[in-house]
Formats: sequence, C-alpha cells, structure tokens
Amino acid sequence: MQFDIRRFDIYRKVPKDLTQPTYIGACISVSSMALIAFLFTSELIAFLSPEIESVLYVDDPGEQEQIPVFLDISLPELHCDVLGIDIQDEMGRHEVGNFENMKKLKLGPDGRGCRLEASFKINKVSGNFHVSTHARSQQAGKNVNFKHQLHNLIFGESILSNISKHYGLKDTSFTPLNGLDHTKGTFSGKETFEYHLKIVPTVYSHGQGTNSELHGYQFTALKKIFETNAHGMRIMPAIWFKYQLTPITVKYALRAKPFYHFLTTVCAIVGGTFTVAGIIDSCLFTAHEVFKKIEMGKLS
Repeated sequence: MQFDIRRFDIYRKVPKDLTQPTYIGACISVSSMALIAFLFTSELIAFLSPEIESVLYVDDPGEQEQIPVFLDISLPELHCDVLGIDIQDEMGRHEVGNFENMKKLKLGPDGRGCRLEASFKINKVSGNFHVSTHARSQQAGKNVNFKHQLHNLIFGESILSNISKHYGLKDTSFTPLNGLDHTKGTFSGKETFEYHLKIVPTVYSHGQGTNSELHGYQFTALKKIFETNAHGMRIMPAIWFKYQLTPITVKYALRAKPFYHFLTTVCAIVGGTFTVAGIIDSCLFTAHEVFKKIEMGKLS
C-alpha cells in the first residue's frame, strides 16, 4: 500500500459545489475582515512604539555627588552691584556672594533693575540657596524690594525637559517655576519670598550601559511670601529656594516589544476573529433554518 502524506492534512477541503453562500455569511465575513484589519493596524502601531518602563530604586549619592543648578531671574528694583547668591546645606557648606559662572545684566535705561543668571552646583543633601544683597562689592540699604520674575530654574541636564516628551511626561515636572512673575503686584519692599522644593532624581535610559543614561531632577514647589519685619522679625528680605532631595530615584527606559510577541498577537487576532465569526454565522444560519421550517410547518 502506497503511503499518502495527504492523510495528515487536518485542513480538509470541501468542494465548492457542496457549500452554500448566504447574505448573513457575507456580512459577517466582511465585518470580520474589517475587524482584523483594524486590530492588526492597532497592534502594528503598538509594536513599533516602544513601551515606557519605570523603575524605583534607592538613590546612591556617590554616583553623582553634586547637582548642577541653573537660575535665571530678573529683579527690576535692585541694582546688580548689590545682588549675590548664598548657598548653605546640611554638610556645613556656606558660600556667600558672587560665583564664576554668574552673569548680571542691567535692566532699564537707568540700570535700576538686574537680570541675574547663575550656574552652580549643590550637594545631594538638604539645604538652600537664596538671592540676597550679600554681594561682595557693595551692600544694599535698608529699603530693598525683591519683587522678581523667574525665567528659568532647572536642576540637572536641561535637555531632559525635551526628552521627557518622548516618555509621555510634562515639561512642567522639570521646570514648575518657569515664567513665574512677581513684578506686577503691590509690594512694600519688606517681603521675603520662599520656595520649598521637593526634588526627585530622575534617570532616562536610551540604550545599554551607563553612558546611555541622562540624569535629571523633577521637583515640586510650594510658595510662601511674608514680611520680614512683621512679628518682631529683623532680617533682610531675600528670595529663598529651600530644597529637600528624596532618597528614591525614578528611572525611565524605552523597551521595544519582541517580534514573537507581535506574531503571537496577530495569530490570536486572526484565529480568534475567524473562530468567533464562524460561531456567530453558524448560530444565525441554524436559527434562520429553524425559522423557515416553522413558517413551512415542517418543524416536528
């Protein structure tokens, strides 16, 4: 007896002259193909779009002992000669006055105001930095007005505010104080402005290895304004940025889906849709045949 491999065929073919097309079957078939096309397109788009994976872990201060800070602020009522930045933290650091990476631009025709740009680094511990009248060259008098406009305050790498868009994050998580304007209100000149910052270390990974990681810092800010000479307080007004770092780091990474996952999903879409459509078609066809027999009185 000759061996016939066709006996292993589990997809037996039915001759076309033994099949019966119906309007219901045609509608179900067209609907199934449209559904398969929609699901396939959606899955293809999802496969080509990398997933965002977020991980939380305890931060190691030794990896990056200091955090770069960039501050850009305008003070329309204070001369550049009297302005400086003070830095203090829990490790005993206390620096007062001007820094090498500091620029001062006079504002207005009379040079009364000042725009201050400064780049410096802070230790990865709680502390503060504040804009004050402790400049080395000159001290201000008693009447100082610290109304201001905050153009930019950012911790870490500035490029992260643009990269965050690809991870579905808002830019404001890195620059929540940018554009804040305290120049249009009525101030007596005795106000101190405090910003309480909660800083969260953030890592973006766009490849393998530490060289493919970018380190930035998201932060939230709470604002407080009070008069320094009220309730017996005798301190000079200033603009304080008091910060605390969380010990937890958030890491974001783009992960591409494996091809076998896409292939499995496509098979499930095609097979599942045809199976369900076949069940629906069979039920409707059977119900139609039973209804016809009832009308003809042949149902026993």
